[in-house]
Amino acid sequence: MSLFSVCRYLSTTSLKITNPIFPKNLSPSSSAHIYWTHLQKDVPNIERTLDRVKIKLDPLCLISVLQISADFNQPLLGLRFFIWAGLQPSYGHSLYMYNKACNLLRIDRNPEIIYDVVHAYWTERCSVTVKTFKVVLCLCKEARLANEGLWVLRRMKEFGCGVNTVAYNVVIRSFCYVGNVEEAVRLVREMGSTGNFPDMITYGAIVKCYVDGGRLDEAFGLFRGMKAHGCVPNTVLYSILIDGVCRFGSFEKALELLCEMENGGKSCRPNAVTYTAVIQSLCEGGRSVTALSVLDRMKASGCSPNKITLRTLINGLCVEGNVDDAYKLIERVVEVGDLSVGECYSSLVVCLLWVGKFEEAEKVFRILLVGGVNPDGLASSHLLRGLCLKGRILDGFRLHKDIEILGSVSGIDSDIYSLLLAGLIENNYLVEAENLAGLMSERDIQLKPPYLEHVVDYLKSSGKSELLSHFYRSQK
Repeated sequence: MSLFSVCRYLSTTSLKITNPIFPKNLSPSSSAHIYWTHLQKDVPNIERTLDRVKIKLDPLCLISVLQISADFNQPLLGLRFFIWAGLQPSYGHSLYMYNKACNLLRIDRNPEIIYDVVHAYWTERCSVTVKTFKVVLCLCKEARLANEGLWVLRRMKEFGCGVNTVAYNVVIRSFCYVGNVEEAVRLVREMGSTGNFPDMITYGAIVKCYVDGGRLDEAFGLFRGMKAHGCVPNTVLYSILIDGVCRFGSFEKALELLCEMENGGKSCRPNAVTYTAVIQSLCEGGRSVTALSVLDRMKASGCSPNKITLRTLINGLCVEGNVDDAYKLIERVVEVGDLSVGECYSSLVVCLLWVGKFEEAEKVFRILLVGGVNPDGLASSHLLRGLCLKGRILDGFRLHKDIEILGSVSGIDSDIYSLLLAGLIENNYLVEAENLAGLMSERDIQLKPPYLEHVVDYLKSSGKSELLSHFYRSQK
């Protein structure tokens, strides 16, 4: 279907605004106000008017204009402004901005706007480039509008814009995101007839789609056939396949792929994410001791474990009752300097708590404090919560004081403070409660529900109006 025939039945939102409209709280000197003023001019090819505005474009200005267009039910104006902004040499849209535009303009609920903007470009004889279409296609991908993206791809030739691999990839990824891998594969086959060829992004999207659907045989078939098309799998692609094998396949196959990577070139060397995926799969399958050998391979390849790797291994060992092996692992990691003492033993504290070894976790934590080692916020928060839930409120308060001496309280969750403060009041530890409430006020820590009412009642009865006003403000 040609664009001319589409134009006969598309209903395009009019750009004409008889009486200019502005938000009351928008300063006339702001860049958003100035851009919005130009957008409301009743002229064709509004992009030419915008080109004459010599004002710095930034994300805050763009979001403001999009919000205004949404508030005044002029999404097409907002969309054209967004597309125009994405073409400016001094500015480029981030993934966040694409997501923001889709949400503010509700593109996923109003897919007709994609047809409308292309129709407007045609009827107004706007200067449109491949980059223009790329912005539109990326919006379709972000809004999960795969069919609309394909329609836009088909329109590019009518504007004299050659379809390239980048454009195909955006549409292919759109179909992969919505789970329609068959259409994605069909587009890959089509690429050759247009003089374009799939690249690593193309294969990566389809392999991941196969993997997410548990279709490992097809994923492997495509993976193995890449080399025939001059595309050598890289670390990212190997990692995607290993993740799928770990979730739906066999550990042996994952180790085989890992071996391929280790013996391959620099482009496919395994990284910490790759090794951690295999280790996690082995631990979840009750084979944490085998996972230790993968850690050895990781070290041998010159790749250092990170906190996630270590915590995954420690948790697997603790769950299987191999706590002694967890201690030995930490000693080895600390000795070679991969991670700090605080990071390692904080992970052990959290894992011990997860498997119900509260007393041992508390003992390890207190040894850290005595040794002047800072535990991380996660370990501190988990242990303090456990003390409160066990009714050891005063112990929790005193432990918090010890943590504060080391300067490690910044990572503690704010809801822990609420739980601790409410517990102190309920158990009539009023001096300690006032001390903690003052600290929360000083550091602007918000009081979380459902503890607010109980704490406020106490503050009212004790005449602590200054603290009371703080906690009221924190809820606004």
